[in-house]
Formats: sequence, structure tokens, C-alpha cells
Amino acid sequence: MLRCPSCATELTAPSRFCPSCGAAVIPSSEAATVAIPRRPPSSSSPSSIDEGRFPAGTLLADRYRILSLLGRGGMGEVYRANDLKLSQPVAIKFLPEETAANERMLARFHAEVRIARQVSHPNVCRVYDIGEYQGSTYITMEYVDGEDLASLLRRIGRLPGDKAIEIARKLCAGLAAAHDKGVLHRDLKPANIMIDGRGQVLISDFGLAGLAGQVEGGEIRNGTPAYMAPEQLAGKEVSVRSDIYALGLVLYEMFTGKRAFEDGAQRTTPAGVSTLVKDIDPAVERVILRCLEEDPRARPHSALAVAAALPGGDPLAAALAAGETPSPEMVAAAGETDGISIRTAVLCLAAIVAGLILTVVLGSRVDVSQRIPLEKSPEVLAQKARELIEGFGYTGRPTDSALGLGSDVDYQRYAEQRKKPDEFRAQLAKSQPPLIDFWYRQSPRYLETFNANGRVAENDPPPLISGMAQLELDTLGRLIYFAGAPPQVEETPASSSAPDIKPLFAAAGLDPARFTSTGPKWTPLSTSDARAAWTGFYPDAPGVPLRVEAAWWRGKPVYFQMIGLWTRPERVQPFQETTGRTIESWVILSLICTVFAVAALLAWRNFRLGRGDTRGASRLAVFMLCLSLLAWLFAAKHVPTLWEYLTITWAISAALFVAALYWVLYMALEPYVRRRWPQSLISWSRLLAGGFRDPLVGGQVLIGMAVGVALNIDIVLGMFLRNRVGDLQPENYLYRLRNVLDMRHLAGDFILNLQQSIQIPLFLFFLFFLLRVILRRQWLAALVWILLWEGLVLLSSTHPLIDMLMFTPILALMLFILMRFGLLPLIAFFFASDLTDTPITTDWSAWYAGGTILNLVTILALAAYAFHIARAGRPLFKEGFLES
Repeated sequence: MLRCPSCATELTAPSRFCPSCGAAVIPSSEAATVAIPRRPPSSSSPSSIDEGRFPAGTLLADRYRILSLLGRGGMGEVYRANDLKLSQPVAIKFLPEETAANERMLARFHAEVRIARQVSHPNVCRVYDIGEYQGSTYITMEYVDGEDLASLLRRIGRLPGDKAIEIARKLCAGLAAAHDKGVLHRDLKPANIMIDGRGQVLISDFGLAGLAGQVEGGEIRNGTPAYMAPEQLAGKEVSVRSDIYALGLVLYEMFTGKRAFEDGAQRTTPAGVSTLVKDIDPAVERVILRCLEEDPRARPHSALAVAAALPGGDPLAAALAAGETPSPEMVAAAGETDGISIRTAVLCLAAIVAGLILTVVLGSRVDVSQRIPLEKSPEVLAQKARELIEGFGYTGRPTDSALGLGSDVDYQRYAEQRKKPDEFRAQLAKSQPPLIDFWYRQSPRYLETFNANGRVAENDPPPLISGMAQLELDTLGRLIYFAGAPPQVEETPASSSAPDIKPLFAAAGLDPARFTSTGPKWTPLSTSDARAAWTGFYPDAPGVPLRVEAAWWRGKPVYFQMIGLWTRPERVQPFQETTGRTIESWVILSLICTVFAVAALLAWRNFRLGRGDTRGASRLAVFMLCLSLLAWLFAAKHVPTLWEYLTITWAISAALFVAALYWVLYMALEPYVRRRWPQSLISWSRLLAGGFRDPLVGGQVLIGMAVGVALNIDIVLGMFLRNRVGDLQPENYLYRLRNVLDMRHLAGDFILNLQQSIQIPLFLFFLFFLLRVILRRQWLAALVWILLWEGLVLLSSTHPLIDMLMFTPILALMLFILMRFGLLPLIAFFFASDLTDTPITTDWSAWYAGGTILNLVTILALAAYAFHIARAGRPLFKEGFLES
């Protein structure tokens, strides 16, 4: 039977301390060591034991009974005590007496509690509370009955490999928990790492911890010099990757039994671990050396990434095997840490450069700029339009104006059905009849649109204001259409004069002698007191009939129009889509509505259960919100009137709606993808978490862009085949020309393409995932996915064979990217394929060359950046490459 040497109380069970008086019972030689090193006693006599400022039995705050001094450190004394209220052991930390009155030290003491309490994890020593006793401030924290790692390493040297890996994983988990709360430890070292009797690893002593981004000035260099990162030693910065460096130093010491650097030593790449320990796993050596990179950007981006790089470190596979849903952080930490190989990166970059050159060279030969004369820039045509309007008698100075491009789809359909391809192309080269037209409007008032998005069109706002004038020119500057609004009130009515047709015919490039007068049929919107009409043929297309209608008011033209057999009276007969395109539109609309209805229910459920990646969804939504607002900023016609407030309100509302849709869709489906197919989200999760410099992100972006550039070549080849059969796709030509109308349109189109490069891949990605879940077979889901999109394309196709040849490789490439690499490369794939969304030319002096230049520069710049971060500081050539 054991007895307490102080009070003679009999102990019913072995214990280190007496439950009555708190005196030591088991000799200190048999007790385990603890986190902060003890001061060795001067003798083995109990009377010589250093009890510190507070001897055993001292009662603090009527709650904590001191049992013994555990040790002293630079930040104070630590005692073991009993929490009498909760009946559990605690550790109590006091500031040193000489610094207790130091306001700065007290502030740091309070900060330690405030910061440490933010972190709750099994591998982090918990901090409970803060208090004061006899003028001394203390904190209570979890008592760990064990030994600190520094003491263990001094006692046994280096750790066995399997034990070291086990401890390393737990260190990574605890450090990741702190970083997830934005907390930097800043003093990670073996002395601040505890191992209890059960083998549990706990990170302790957050006395120097700080919040990321808030550590500045002299605070940066606080810590233990032997375990500081180079940038911390230099006083430059301290970040998550500074803690990763310290973690690498701890791992180095665990696996070798030696410090990598002594206090104040210059930071260089340390000797390879294998030079000190022959049997070390190469994977361990790689991860340690990566943590100890001098450049913070070359280190692993997170502690979880370090854990994943250790042998057997695939927490994602372990979570899936256990039937658990991995967290977004676990997904981001999974996968490769080095990204793609240098050889693959070089091949991808070379393929991107070669593919862009090939696309531009081939595309410039089949682009609209080679079919339709586009020598006159929009500025030149606008000046021509202003001169014509003034010559027609509208001499008032306009307050506002707008310009744009349009296409005559009715003529295109007419010509495709009745003209041979060579004949059609010959007429396009003369711009008569015109397939592409330029329109210009001017008004004595600001052009306040009826549509809320603020984009001026040919008929929005309607031409109803007195003094308004608008016209259309072909690409050579010849008049096609004119409309002017006469004054609503005439104080002194001008005397009517005979209409003069010569200015109108001259502006249109027509010879009145070649036309026959006939009765007018087409009625202008504005009032008129004289109308006339003529019939004849186009001067540059003698076999194509032409009707000309005109009207005047008080001798001033108010209406002029060139009318072909195909011209549709738009106020009587609305544009009719083909049956196939109507079905396609309804199918897509129904699919989108169904997806978002189901997504809203799933998103609410996932949010309520806390399963969704709310941070990732919110970042995505905010990014799309900003893109929507920027697109409106460039695309809308801004006016200094109260109408601008309405357009701003609409823009903000529309942007919030778009952001909400993305948030809902992401919250609805991402948790299920993360559970069933997390490999597809690894690089995307890293990017959402801010890993813009992650090697895997750079490598997968590079791969996606290389395949996307190949898509550009496929599109160019499809354009060539369409041109051969006479299908010149004026809608696509018009879209591409509108994009480069001026810098405002060019910037707006770039932002819109960026938005669509995220929007479309997300929709395709989630749709494929749903097909995988429903059909249970990946190959079957892939087949249905391809057939679905092929069917939608063929419904509206006028040349099914060409479209199948063109779109099948595109869909196959998209599916390959999606299944092999995941979401992020698919987004890069779409972004790189935007080169064909603007006119392609090798004539850099052409007014429409800005689109080609901007797309080339942005694609090459992103590819170069992706290549740089994918390389991750690795040399392009092996050492001695040139010599060999």
C-alpha cells in the first residue's frame, strides 16, 4: 500500500500525486516529462525540489489547486493543477515576474488566449481561460501528460521512419486547423510539440501566434531563429508558408536527429536527408526539401499538401474508402504536389504557340474579312453617315449618337437556296446585296433605351423624337436605309418643294436613269407629304431585282430603303425561327429550368446540413457578380440622366441574380461531386482556396489550354468546309465583327467570354456528373452526353454532315479533358478556344485586328504564367545538359 510522504494518506491506486495535499508520490525519475522543460532538481531530496512562485497546494481563484511546477520557459512558468470545479487536470501558465508589469507582454498574453481559442483540433493543445492571481496574469490550458518532441529527440536521437511519418501527419493536421482559422503559429519547433502517453501529438504554445496578414514590422522576426524561414529572418514577411518552412525543419530533425540550421545560420538548401540517413524513403526526402525551399512560392501551399505528399498520404482515398465525404480542404490537398513533368509542360506550351500560329494563318484565309470588303473602319463609316445626314437637311448638333453592325439573315437564307456558292461569294465581295451593314443613329436627346440593360439598338429607343436620324450603310459606305423624324410642331411651316431624288440615289450608288418609277407600297413610320418608288437591279448584281422606296416632308427626306425580293416587312411579319431551332431552344430552356429548380432544393438542404462548400460557392458567386457588372459597364450606353440610375439598378439586380444562380448550383451539386468524384475537383478546389501559384493548377491549366487551342483549329476547318458549300454563317460573322467594333465592345466581349468560359463548363460538368450517377456507367454517361449535344446541334443544322464532322471531335476533346483531369482544365479549354470569336487576320493594320491581337496576347500570357508556376522552380534542363 502506498502512502503520501507528506500527509500519510493511504492511496488505493498508483498515482503520481496525492489527491489530498497534491504532494509528489511517485519519484520524479519514474514520471514522464512534459511540454516545457523542467529545471532539474539540485538533489533527490524532496525538500530541494524547485516549487516555483506558487508551492504545491496553493489555491487559485477558489478553483485551481497547484500540484507542481512543470517547467519554466521564455514566456513564463507552467504549473500542473487540478480544476476542482470540473475535476480534471490543467496546466496553468504565468508570466515571469519581471515582465508581468510590461503592458506589451500582457497584451501578447491576452492575444495568445484570443488567438489560440479560435483553433479547436485534436492535434492542438486547447486553451481554456485567462485569469489573475495576486497581480499575476495566467491562462489555463489542456494538461498533456507526456513529453515534448525536443526532449524525446535528445533522449533517443532520430525517430523510426514509420513513427516519424505518423507524428508528421498529426502535425500537419493540427497546423492545417490553425491555418484554416487564419492563425499563424510563428514559433513551431520540437519544444512546442507535445506527445502524450497515448502517442497523441499536440501543438502547443501559441504565444507568438498571429492572424495571417496582420503581422507587421518588428513582430515578423519574433520567434526562435533556428526554426525561422528565410523571409522571416530577413524581416520581410511571415505567412502560411513560413510555418511550412518551420514544419520542414521539424521534419528534418525528426528523420535525421540533427538540426538543419543553428541559430542565425544563413538559410540555404540543406544537405539531402539521404546523406545522413541511408534508409529514408525518397518521398520523405522530397517533401522535406520542398518545405525548405528558399522561395516561399516553391513550398507546398498548405500543411495538408505536405501530409498528402508523405508516403501513403492519400487522405482522400482513405475518406472515400470509409464512406465519408472529404472536406474541400482535403480535396485541395489531395493529388500531386509537383504538378506535371517539365517535359509535359514544355510540350503543352509549344503546342499552344504552334496551334495559335496555325489558327491565325488558316483562319485568316477563311474568315469573313476575306469575303466581305472591310477596308472602311467604323470611325470612317460613322463620319460618312454624319455627312449624309447633314446633307439631307438634318443640320442640328446631335446630343447623343450610337453605332453598330447588323446582318441581313433573310438575304443569306434566300441566297443559300437560290445561288451557287461561287456566285454567292462573288456578290459578297462586292457587298451587293449587302450581307453585313453598318448602322448609325443620332438624336437631339440622350439615347435612353427601353430595354433595361442600356444597350442601344437600331430601333431602341424608337426613332420618335423630332430631329432623330438613323441610317444604314454597306461596308463600302453606300446608303441602304435612312429614316428621319420631322419636327412635331412647326412655328412657321416651310413651303413644300419638289422632292429631289438625286442626293438619295447618289448616296446609295444608284443611277436614276436605270430605274423605272412605280407606285409606292412601303409606308414609313414618320409623316410625309411626298412618296415615290422605283424598280430596277443592283448595279453590282445585274440579275438581282431591287425596289427603292422614299418619302419626304417639306422637301426633306424622311425615309429611304433598298428592298430585295427577300426583304421582310418586320412590322407586319415577325422573324420566324426554323422548327429545329425552336425545338432546340425549348429543350435547352426546359433543361435549364429543371436543373435550377432541383438545384435550389438541394442547395437549401446542403446549406442546412452544413455539407456545402460555402466559402468556395461564395467566392465563385462574387467573381461572377463582378464579371457581370464589368460586362454591363462596357456594353451599356451610359447617359448623364436619371435613366442611368435605372440601368444601374437593373445591372446590379441582374448581377446579383447571376451570382445567386451560381451559388445555388454550386452548393447543390458540389458536395455530391466531392463525395463521388472528388478527383475532378482537386485543382479547382486549390484555385478557389487561393492557390494561384500551385504547380498542379498551372499544369492543368496548361493542358486545358493546349487542347483548347486544338479546338480553334477544328473550328477553322469547319468554317472552311462551310464556305465550300456556300454557308457563310452571317450570324457568326456579325457576332465576331460586333466584338471588335471599338475598344468598349472589345473589352466587354473579353469579359463576357471569360464569364462564359466558367459558366458553360460548370453546366457541362454538373450535367455529366448527374448522368454518371443516373446511368451508373461512365462509358454510358459519356455516350449519352455526346449524343445529347450532337442532337441539339443537328436539330438546327443546315449541313448535318459538316456539323457532325466538326462537333464530334470538339465534344470528344471536351469529354477527354473532363474525365481525365476535371473541371479546371475544362474551363481553361473554353477560354483558349475564344480566339475564333473575333475576326482572324494577319493584317495587323486592319481596324478589326484588335480582337486577334487581344486574344493572342491573353492566351499566350496565361499560358506563359501557367508554365511558370507549373515548373515550380525546377530547371528546364538537367545539370550539364549543354556539356553532354
